Amino acid sequence: MTALGELIGIDDRTVLVLGQELDVEHGQPDVANALVHRAGETLVVVDTGVTDVFRTALREAMDRVGPWSRALFLTTHGHPDHVANNDLADELGVPAEHWVPAPDLDQMRDPDSYWVRSFERIAGVAPLPPPAVVAPRLVSLFRPYRPFGASTRTYEERPLERIRIGSARFTGWTFADGAVRVLRSQGHCAGHVVVHLRDCGVLHLSDEANGACGAMADADQLKIQTVLGAVALLFEEGEVSLLTDGHTFAVRRGAEVVVPYLDGLLEQAAALQEAAVGLTGGGEPVRPGEFAARYAEAFAELGGGGANPNAMFAAMMAVNQLRELGLRPESADADAPWSRPAIHDPAPHPPAPPGQPGD
Repeated sequence: MTALGELIGIDDRTVLVLGQELDVEHGQPDVANALVHRAGETLVVVDTGVTDVFRTALREAMDRVGPWSRALFLTTHGHPDHVANNDLADELGVPAEHWVPAPDLDQMRDPDSYWVRSFERIAGVAPLPPPAVVAPRLVSLFRPYRPFGASTRTYEERPLERIRIGSARFTGWTFADGAVRVLRSQGHCAGHVVVHLRDCGVLHLSDEANGACGAMADADQLKIQTVLGAVALLFEEGEVSLLTDGHTFAVRRGAEVVVPYLDGLLEQAAALQEAAVGLTGGGEPVRPGEFAARYAEAFAELGGGGANPNAMFAAMMAVNQLRELGLRPESADADAPWSRPAIHDPAPHPPAPPGQPGD
């Protein structure tokens, strides 16, 4: 068992600060892991989690990797379990920069609205209170919530760079004379980035490895799978040697460990889609509540995991999987049947006038 705020030393200038899982019934927020690193004289903090306990652990990790004379805070994406202590950058007494993804600014400013929209998609699919009730209740777990500081700016204010690591090509931004690389991924949610710490060989996937199928309304399944494949290639080529993420409380070391793990996620994604095709392949409309229950069973049989294995997130994944297969709700009613739009227009076309195409 790991404890909230436990520190895992990677080397004498890099520490992984461990978070915790979500437990809504007991009022416990999930807390994302954070990575603390020193690049020369620059303190690098990747995500800041939430809770005062975690904030204290971050300060301990910062002291451990010192000394440093400037600070660089990097937010991988805007979900509250990653951003709530971001104002810590203002307390260090050194010049500090804090960068966040522009596509996630709205949800950082107004997390209630973001989660209301997320849960509206599963109204009638999962047995939940109304979205306008359950979303604020969930967000209220993430306190104190301070996602911005005096130095906060968006990555997108910087010129976009082409970044090559081995044979893999990315776009993103570099910091600390190239020792820190922020790579756009945008799979788990609209603004997501991953971070490569060149000098210690760590690649921090944050939440791109959070299950084989993305749950969020702004998730992109193709981008999730593409980044997993690109990261596996980096390990195969020896360009990176250590993998960390937002919700696995461990450091994965070496290609012989990491590549099978990433390949397993990709295989699971394919198996889940195959199962979903089987559940929707009869051509008849699908009731999303029934589909979600059977999809959750298939997910469990495949050993599916992720940071939040509960009914809410299982239903969100199921709805995303239906959309991935091209199904759409037939009406706005809760639990309305979903079906594939007709490929061919069944309405007869009038004959073309003489002399026109088709005559």
